[in-house]
Amino acid sequence: MKLRPLMLCTALLVALPLAASARDTASTQVAPADVAARVKALDALLAEQWQHTLENSPEFATVLGDLRYNDRWSDMSLAHTAAERKVAQDFLRRFEAIDTRGLPDEDALNQQLMVRQLKDSLTSLDFKLNEMPLEQMSGIHLQLAGFVSSIPFDNTKEYEDYLARLKAVPKLFDQTVEVARQGLRDGMMPPKYLLEKVVQQIASIQRPAGMDSVFAEPLKHFPKSVSAADQARLKQAILAAIDGQVRPAYARLGDFVAKDYAPHGRSQPGVWQLPHGDAIYRFLVRQTTTTDKSPAQIHAIGLAEVERIEGEMTAIAKAQGYQDLASFRAALQTNPKVHAKSREDILERYRGYLAQMKPQLPKLFGLLPKTDVVVMPVEPFREKEAPGAEYHQGTPDGSRPGQIFVNTSDYAHRSVLSIESTAYHEGIPGHHMQISIAQTLPALPPFRQQAGYTAYVEGWALYAEQLGKEVGFYQDPLSYYGHLSDELLRADRLVLDTGVHYKHWTRAQMVDFFHAHSSEDEPSIQAETDRYVTWPSQALAYKMGQLKILELRARAKQALGAKFDIRAFHDEVLGGGALPLDVLEQRVDGWIAAQKAKA
Repeated sequence: MKLRPLMLCTALLVALPLAASARDTASTQVAPADVAARVKALDALLAEQWQHTLENSPEFATVLGDLRYNDRWSDMSLAHTAAERKVAQDFLRRFEAIDTRGLPDEDALNQQLMVRQLKDSLTSLDFKLNEMPLEQMSGIHLQLAGFVSSIPFDNTKEYEDYLARLKAVPKLFDQTVEVARQGLRDGMMPPKYLLEKVVQQIASIQRPAGMDSVFAEPLKHFPKSVSAADQARLKQAILAAIDGQVRPAYARLGDFVAKDYAPHGRSQPGVWQLPHGDAIYRFLVRQTTTTDKSPAQIHAIGLAEVERIEGEMTAIAKAQGYQDLASFRAALQTNPKVHAKSREDILERYRGYLAQMKPQLPKLFGLLPKTDVVVMPVEPFREKEAPGAEYHQGTPDGSRPGQIFVNTSDYAHRSVLSIESTAYHEGIPGHHMQISIAQTLPALPPFRQQAGYTAYVEGWALYAEQLGKEVGFYQDPLSYYGHLSDELLRADRLVLDTGVHYKHWTRAQMVDFFHAHSSEDEPSIQAETDRYVTWPSQALAYKMGQLKILELRARAKQALGAKFDIRAFHDEVLGGGALPLDVLEQRVDGWIAAQKAKA
């Protein structure tokens, strides 16, 4: 799983089908001078909109290494959201006013993607999806604590910026409560049982004082560039801010959630219980998958994929001497050889698999990542609800590497069989490779270098897992079984997500299906179930994106025959940055046509 950079006020971006392809808009002959003027105007407007994004999402700017706003948080207030709606409407008007006839394909596509993005962010606000800022997967209480690892601490100024941010936490949480209260009035509420988990999370972050607080972590690693006098001064001031402002703000937020918010949480896990819930889910499905597939169609695809993958797993089970898949799964649950020996054992396995993949990349790619990736344990305050692993992007200049956060809690009950495929998914050739390449593509404007279309991003990462097999890994049948288990999980997600949000399944029904159709350990089953409840449609991205990439690869191989080059295909898929799946299909079809013309 890849977590998007912290963007507290950014509305959901939803990708809907383009009205016309970029090539369609370029058919009319226009004077070169006129085209150049319109391209220049488009580039200037894109630059203006990008600057606005950074200024209004200071956390995102920090993640990217732009430290101009490093001393502040996003404005979460309802008044600011209303103002931002007007700004988005104005940008939309101005982008739509640009005539794209005769523009080069990439410029026309830039305009269309931005129009699409702005329209969909406005639709998201219409559905009031911003009014649920507190949940157990990525609520603001977790975002702030987790964000510390993404902040640079290389000099005195950056510590001063951090101090200013800490002092602003009470205001930010006051704005959060304001938004949550509006959500309560509008009926936009997370499930009650999950909000009760939020109360526990807030307390676990609030409780440790002084140097034991997660917010004090930067004080343990002062760089040499900070003088001894500044270190003493900053340590005293930051600890005072933690204990005098941050922790009391967390305590007040926890009190609000426990007494005034959680008791009013919705009773059912499905988003269908929200006002306009069915319409919201259809909207989110389109946003996540960037396809026109209905929830019913996706549910059916999921069931078919579950059956196919379990067939392969059954063959392995029988080859290992077991009567069926169920008995093999049961045996693995109690087999100490397939469970972690320690927290560090889990981390070292991830590092080892990444190390063995790295020298194999040139066999599959021409484009290669320029930045490093490191493996880190999930912070204790969120490991109970965190997924097994997640990726946080580094800076485009490589000054901060990509980070894979691995959940090492309850290690004795965590299977090691899927670690290999997860390492390829989160690291290389998955998230780290794709994102590191995208954010340094020189021909793309920044909003495309940092694009996060979930079906593409997660689809690529799931596709990347199977590339291990293509370079000779997964030699051990149990290792390949672990890979299939991971793929089965993504097929399960198509069934479970649509089950709870479209078919009105209960949480118990979700867990029962999980137990019957997965090899996941119990901690993962419980956390994954709550994840699908919390993030409607997000889990659909993996399989839908992977299936599209596999479809395009098969199409290219059939069309090009002996001329098909896997390295060139991968570079074409990665070379445009993250794209909606319909646009990716247009791009690959254009590449196939160009390759055939060369032949």
